[in-house]
Amino acid sequence: MSSRLNRALGPWQLMFTGLSAMIGSGWLFGAERAASTAGPAAILAWLLGAFIALVIAAMATELGSMFPVAGGMVRYANLTHGPLVGFMAAGANWLSIVSVVPVEAEASVQYMSSWPFSWARGMYHDGVLSPSGLAAAAVLVVVYFLLNFWGVRFFARFNSAITVFKLIVPATTAVLLMASSFHGGNLTGAETGGFMPYGLSGVLTAVATSGIVFAFNGFQSPLNLAGEARNPGRSIPFAVIGSVATATVIYLLLQCAYLGAVRPGAGGWAALSFSSPFAQLAIAFNLNWVAVLLYFDAFLAPSGAGATHLASSTRMTLGMQRNGTLPDLLGAIHPEYGVPRPALWFNLGAAYIFLFCFRGWGILAAVISVCTVISYLMLPISALALRGTLADRPRPVRVPVMRVTGALAFMFSSLLLYWARWPLSGDIILLMLLLLPLYLWCRRQDSWAQHRAAARHAIWFMAYLPTIAALSYAGSPQFGGHGWIPYGWDLIVVAGVSLLFCVWGVRSAVATPDLLLMDEADDGLPDIGH
Repeated sequence: MSSRLNRALGPWQLMFTGLSAMIGSGWLFGAERAASTAGPAAILAWLLGAFIALVIAAMATELGSMFPVAGGMVRYANLTHGPLVGFMAAGANWLSIVSVVPVEAEASVQYMSSWPFSWARGMYHDGVLSPSGLAAAAVLVVVYFLLNFWGVRFFARFNSAITVFKLIVPATTAVLLMASSFHGGNLTGAETGGFMPYGLSGVLTAVATSGIVFAFNGFQSPLNLAGEARNPGRSIPFAVIGSVATATVIYLLLQCAYLGAVRPGAGGWAALSFSSPFAQLAIAFNLNWVAVLLYFDAFLAPSGAGATHLASSTRMTLGMQRNGTLPDLLGAIHPEYGVPRPALWFNLGAAYIFLFCFRGWGILAAVISVCTVISYLMLPISALALRGTLADRPRPVRVPVMRVTGALAFMFSSLLLYWARWPLSGDIILLMLLLLPLYLWCRRQDSWAQHRAAARHAIWFMAYLPTIAALSYAGSPQFGGHGWIPYGWDLIVVAGVSLLFCVWGVRSAVATPDLLLMDEADDGLPDIGH
């Protein structure tokens, strides 16, 4: 086995990995779930989600262009704050990506359940997959695995070919639905209880849990595949920013089309429920050929996203091995195909665990969204810290006004975690703390002095997680809390506390980062900018 990756991805191929990850099952279900949570104000939720994603992606782009390594998203925190914080951040990030693989397969099978065949309708009942549906989803996960098995070039060619199709189908669907039936009053709320029937809290919760964060999470894919990018200093910002901007346009079109096409009944937007939202709307308006196209794309779009997330999570596993927190076996790379196959098998097993534990798109999408938010937390902290500790390091991308932008990125991440609502926010934070025994086992060879140093740089993070959980518990009922902090004030308190932790986190960084953790010869990486 080799330890080198192949630099085979150009800027467009890298951007297509981001787009393919973003336009998966999120476009099939995101508009419906956002509307049920926020009503017509779901449009604001998508705009706010895109803005937050761009701010956080800007942090990641500066870091990724500085260190274009495999699994970059799981390695920055390890560089700036040591192995304990690095492992916690990497664990949340890996969970948020590898769990997307089965959710894309579930989305395809859920759309299949609307086919006019008895065997298809038996695959999905009451929001969860049946045993036959699970079997079909399991087969799709194997397909995603095989698309990655024979190398990054094979994967990139497949992904580039289908991404153009994946862009055309959603855009065409949105335009045709609006042309067939569009009730402008739905968008203003004139006939449906107002533009913001569930209040501002509904908009904010929609951003955090309705698939919006889940959809934009795909910007991580170009960063995790940066170790296989040609000219990463130019390719990475092009891929990350370009994919977020393009996906935003597509999702806004889809949300407007959904809001304008449906007529909510007495129960309002929250009462609407479709197993295959856009396909069922197309059939209702006699756009049968569009429905057929949608059923086909229900395989293609999630499959492209599933294969991309499997590729991304595999590089994350490789990155965690390079961090020293996973066994060396997972760092082996196939000498001919340049794929970390042991890591690929490992992620296949993890995907099956998630598939059989969470049997519905909506259930798993909410869990992924919160894990995703936790994974974002370290990006601004690491970027801010490196401005001080590695001030002279070449930065192909340099975020303007970093102190302000970085603080905003951390504040937004904290607010997203709070908007996810109690008890989900607390449950995921508890899951992160349960990773500690695994960390201690992986680092069992470390000396007491090494453990003490890692803990010193991690105290702020270990205090931050229960603090946000406590605020979520005590916060306003609009976000699932007990009402001890009134609505409005709770948002101010979370924002203020997050800024204090941001300062503490930056000051807790290691004084002299060990660049050998990132500039590894066995990644096969040239110098930055060459």
